[in-house]
Amino acid sequence: MTTAGDIMHRGAQWIPAHETLDRAAQLMRELGVGALPISDENERLCGILTDRDIVVGCVAMGRDPSKVTAGEMAQGTPRWIEADADISEVLREMEDHQIRRLPVIENKRLVGMISEADLVRNLSEDQIAEWAERVYAKS
Repeated sequence: MTTAGDIMHRGAQWIPAHETLDRAAQLMRELGVGALPISDENERLCGILTDRDIVVGCVAMGRDPSKVTAGEMAQGTPRWIEADADISEVLREMEDHQIRRLPVIENKRLVGMISEADLVRNLSEDQIAEWAERVYAKS
């Protein structure tokens, strides 16, 4: 059985909810990622911040990214998966919520992220095509 822990990319880092978006953008650049999980003061997932969120939700709105926090951008219920979850559960979670990045949690701690690139490296072409159709389908 292939699990979330088998396909995730390790080394994911939180951005604390109180950090500003300019710091989040710097961290994304340093890590070479386009998304960061947002943590509350107890290091629990409270959202995910993407590079697109920073551009569209802050900069394009005329707001100053040095004055807007990651927590202000967190919207909706954050989705995540346990490290020991089967790959079918990973796909179902991503498909059901039409998301392209999924934090992986073990013992209530962030241990990795699953992105589209991780799926491409670990799934068959048919699985990828089916996943993409469901995630990118218009509701």
